[in-house]
Amino acid sequence: EENARTYQDQAFKILDRSKTIVRRNDEWLSTLDFRDIIRLAQNFTVQQFLARDNFARRLETSEPIYLHEMFYSLMQAYDAVAMKTDVQVGGQDQLFNIVVAGRKLQQALGQPSLVAIVMGESLPGTDGELKMSKSMGNHIPLMTTPEDMYGKVMSVPDKAMPIYHKLLFGYTASQLNDLNARLAEDPMGVKKSLAYRVVQEFYGTEGAEQGAKHFATVIQGAGLPDEMPDFAIAAPTPVVDILTGAGLTSSKGDAKRQIQGGGVRANGEKIEQLDAVITPDTLPIVLQVGKRKFVRVIAG
Repeated sequence: EENARTYQDQAFKILDRSKTIVRRNDEWLSTLDFRDIIRLAQNFTVQQFLARDNFARRLETSEPIYLHEMFYSLMQAYDAVAMKTDVQVGGQDQLFNIVVAGRKLQQALGQPSLVAIVMGESLPGTDGELKMSKSMGNHIPLMTTPEDMYGKVMSVPDKAMPIYHKLLFGYTASQLNDLNARLAEDPMGVKKSLAYRVVQEFYGTEGAEQGAKHFATVIQGAGLPDEMPDFAIAAPTPVVDILTGAGLTSSKGDAKRQIQGGGVRANGEKIEQLDAVITPDTLPIVLQVGKRKFVRVIAG
C-alpha cells in the first residue's frame, strides 16, 4: 500500500490528479481461475516469449528464466483487455508486454488493438551510461528537494547532455547540433540551464532559483547554505548517532561508511575516526555529509 501511494505521488508530479483515475489490477486478476489462465496462455507460444530481448540474452548465457516471469507479461496483457486500453505508454523494457502481449491478447479476445507509444531510447542515469534506475543508485528522484534535484542533474556527465535534451525537451536534430556547439564552449552553462529547467518543471521558478543558489553557494563556492536543520544534544554524542538521528544517513552503518569514505566533515574539517564524539562545549558545529547534506549541531 505504501509503495502504491509513493508511485502515485510521483505520477501526480506530472499528471493532473483531478483528471486521472487510478485502478488496481487485482480488480480483475483476482477473479481469474486456473482455467482462465490456460485460456489466456493458449494465445501465445513459448517461442514468442523466448524471443523477448531480456529472455533471449539470458537464454544465450544460460541464465535461469523462471516460468512465473512469463506470467507477468501475460497478466500485463490482460490488464489491457480488462481496461479496454486504447493507448498504452511505456519504456523500451515494456516493448514486448505492450506490443506483442497486449495487442495480441486484445485481438484474440475481439477487442481493437491498442496504440503503443514506446520510447525508442532510455534516459541514462547520473552516471551517463546505464538506464536511470533507483536500484542502480543513479536516479534523480522526483520526491526530493529542489536543491538535491538541481545538484543531481549537475552531476550528469557532459556526454549525456544531448540525450537529456532530446528526451526531456524534445530537441530536434538542428537544436542538438546547436547544443553540441554550446557544449564545446560552455559545458557548465549548458548543464546549469538544464538543471534549472528540470527543477522549474517540478518546483516552479522559485524552486529552480533555490537549487541554483544552493549549488553556487555550497558546491561551487564551498560555502554553507543559508538555512539548515538543527540537531540538539545535551551530552557527548557519537557523530554516527547524530548523522543518523538528523537523517543525513540512513543508518549507523551508513554513517560509518560515509566517514570511512572521507565524506563527513565538521566545520569543514574531515572526520576520520569512526568513534568520533561531539561534546556540548564545542557547539555549535556544522556537520556535512557529501556535498549537499548539512546539519547544525546545537546545545539543547
